[in-house]
Amino acid sequence: MNWKEMELSWESSKNFSTYTCTIMDKKRDSVTKEVNSSPCRFPVEQYIALHKGVFFTIEVPNANISKSCTFFPGGMNGSAIENFSCVIYNVSLMNCTWQAGRDAPEDTQYFLYWQYSRYDDAMECELYVKDENGRNLGCKFQNVTIQTAVDAYFLVNGSSNQSLIQFYDKYIKMYEIEILTPPLNVTVDCIRDSSGCIITWQQPLTSHRKKRKCFEYEIRIQNKDNPKKENKDPPVTVRNNTYKFENYNKKKKYILKIRARGRSCLISSDWGEWSEPIEFGIAVSRTYFHPFHNQETNSMRQMVKIPRYLMLVECCNSSKQKIKHNK
Repeated sequence: MNWKEMELSWESSKNFSTYTCTIMDKKRDSVTKEVNSSPCRFPVEQYIALHKGVFFTIEVPNANISKSCTFFPGGMNGSAIENFSCVIYNVSLMNCTWQAGRDAPEDTQYFLYWQYSRYDDAMECELYVKDENGRNLGCKFQNVTIQTAVDAYFLVNGSSNQSLIQFYDKYIKMYEIEILTPPLNVTVDCIRDSSGCIITWQQPLTSHRKKRKCFEYEIRIQNKDNPKKENKDPPVTVRNNTYKFENYNKKKKYILKIRARGRSCLISSDWGEWSEPIEFGIAVSRTYFHPFHNQETNSMRQMVKIPRYLMLVECCNSSKQKIKHNK
């Protein structure tokens, strides 16, 4: 078995016109293919991870001839990494982390590779995160783009002077591990409509989806003077990019936050990051700043003075005082 090429070969004392090959993982997911001779190459896009072992069966149709075998990765048991996970944030940054195998020798070093197709060249991590002993236990990637047509393949292998280290592999739908950025250009307008405030925003930044229908939003409005009241007013969920806050009291001050998640599209269904808090009410007028993503740095956020939230509030009380003074 050539696991890197997903190729199964065999020898037979007699030639047959057709062979049926089947690969099955421990979850009972299987793929079957017919060939005329050895070897049998399975499509690598079937997304079957191999590190836990797979079962193979070779059959000759209508001849009651079959042979089964099991593939397990070579190396010391318990030496492969554990608890592997990755997350994409700030549109194009990705962090992956893992733990050393429970029985791995102390000198074990791990190396991470990933690719969108097993036919493509694998990309090794360029910036490893190390523990106090210099062992690689994480990786940071920049300029990552999300492709929804295929799953990404991740492979972590290891080396040691004491033993052969088992590899770990996993297929990941990249859009599922993305943490969405906050909605953009959030605006609160309490002037145009005397019965409430109109809240508007734009969809979060993402590298692969631009349609409005793909997002759902959660709006949280808290009475700043009475924060405990937040528990009585649960967040509101909407599908469009505008919301009317009808419980507005111009004598009170409020704090607004909005976050997004995917809906009915290939976007993460987990809630993303909250927007920066916006205060409105009691004739407050401010320009807020928003986090700006710089792809040349690895920082999660970088604050810059770019207007993001412009809040319009009612100033009727102050206007009436000016009129009376003129009289």
